[in-house]
Amino acid sequence: MRLDLRLDLKKHSVKLSRLKYGCTLVLAFFVLANVSSALAKDSDVLGVWRTQTNDEGSYLHVEIKQCEKNLCGTIIEAFRKGDEKIEDYENAGKRMIWAMKVQGNGKWAGGKIWAPDTNKTYSSRMALQAEGAELKVSGCIAAGLICRSQKWTKTEAGT
Repeated sequence: MRLDLRLDLKKHSVKLSRLKYGCTLVLAFFVLANVSSALAKDSDVLGVWRTQTNDEGSYLHVEIKQCEKNLCGTIIEAFRKGDEKIEDYENAGKRMIWAMKVQGNGKWAGGKIWAPDTNKTYSSRMALQAEGAELKVSGCIAAGLICRSQKWTKTEAGT
């Protein structure tokens, strides 16, 4: 018994062409996804950020700036649900983030973050997302194995 393994190249060339086209599209998607995250520059982190709202709907404005060779962040304003400013917020002016070291590509690590809701300090890392419009801020324990994260949004307030 003889097995015929000849391919009809004309018949299969269309399938190969579609496969190449599909692979090219997938590759282009991944390249664009990486380029869009790289569009955010390290300096895009500087400015005022709105923290994620807590369970009561309150949030903070935190100003992130260069502090010597690292980044730091200070609470500048606090708001209740409905964007009502808390005039006498006891933590206004308090440093919330410090010693954040640039890692490149819109990422920082090795710093500390103070959480006003728990009055505890954690190891911290940050990463720009959404082309610099969002900042993922994480406070971690156990050598970074257990983290609590928030997504902060860039705001023009306080500038």
